[in-house]
Amino acid sequence: MKSKLKKIVIISILLLVISCCTISVKADVGSFESYDSGGSSWSGSDSWSSSGSWSSSGGSSFPGILIFGGPYKFISIIVYVLIIYAIYQMVKHKRKFNVPPINQQTIDYNQREQETLSKIVQIDPLFNKEEFIASAKTLFVRLQQAWTDRDWSVMRVFETNELFEQHKNQLQGYINNNQINVMDRICVNYAQLFEFRQEGDKDILVVRLNSRMSDYIIDATSKKVLRGNKDIEYVNTYRLTFVRKKGLQTKEGTSKINITNCPNCGAPTQITSAGECEYCGSVITTGEYNWVLSNLERERK
Repeated sequence: MKSKLKKIVIISILLLVISCCTISVKADVGSFESYDSGGSSWSGSDSWSSSGSWSSSGGSSFPGILIFGGPYKFISIIVYVLIIYAIYQMVKHKRKFNVPPINQQTIDYNQREQETLSKIVQIDPLFNKEEFIASAKTLFVRLQQAWTDRDWSVMRVFETNELFEQHKNQLQGYINNNQINVMDRICVNYAQLFEFRQEGDKDILVVRLNSRMSDYIIDATSKKVLRGNKDIEYVNTYRLTFVRKKGLQTKEGTSKINITNCPNCGAPTQITSAGECEYCGSVITTGEYNWVLSNLERERK
């Protein structure tokens, strides 16, 4: 402890001597700009703007207590000595700042995932968390790709009727305006089980997913960017809600969301616009046979 106090005193004296010879220090700060569609942006190099700078034409200076020149020299030295004394007392009595652990939030989400998984396996012993999360990540990427391709029919088997119609109508708005909402460089950073509950005759499972991607709008003909920036990527967290019929359980080898055969007749099938098997007419997108996506929403910051 004594050696630490000696170091603090020596460093403080050196800083005091150096500061007494200093008049001002230039500093430059600015404002970070993000795309107007919302969410926090991420890019390889941060985009800073000097338009919001606090610095004046003569350069910025640190607050007066650190400026040891001029008529305030004596007062500034006294204040500086008091700061050194406060640091000395804090170290002497082993006082610490009350700073929460950086990963506290991560720990909470991990615990919540374990609690959610425990609830599921109580009624569905063969539920495989890793396979389900992997399928949820794949589905999220396919959603973005289908949105960019402006072909929502490929997502028919993965969504409830209500959500499919909602997304299809939203996408049709872009098509009518001859625009493409491009989702590019899609990367899923992580995904976790978030909540499981039962309501009425349905099992409901929520996945919390964090992704990074570019998001901009172009003219479908000229390919000119109308809104957004190709070079900026946005980081957002989403909640994907999956539903299935209550009482269903995972069968070995069927825990994945992807469906390639009709679960009723077993025939390989092309899903019609009504979400029915073209051979037996069974509706396979309502959660009667497996998990389907019923909602997708972005968390607010």
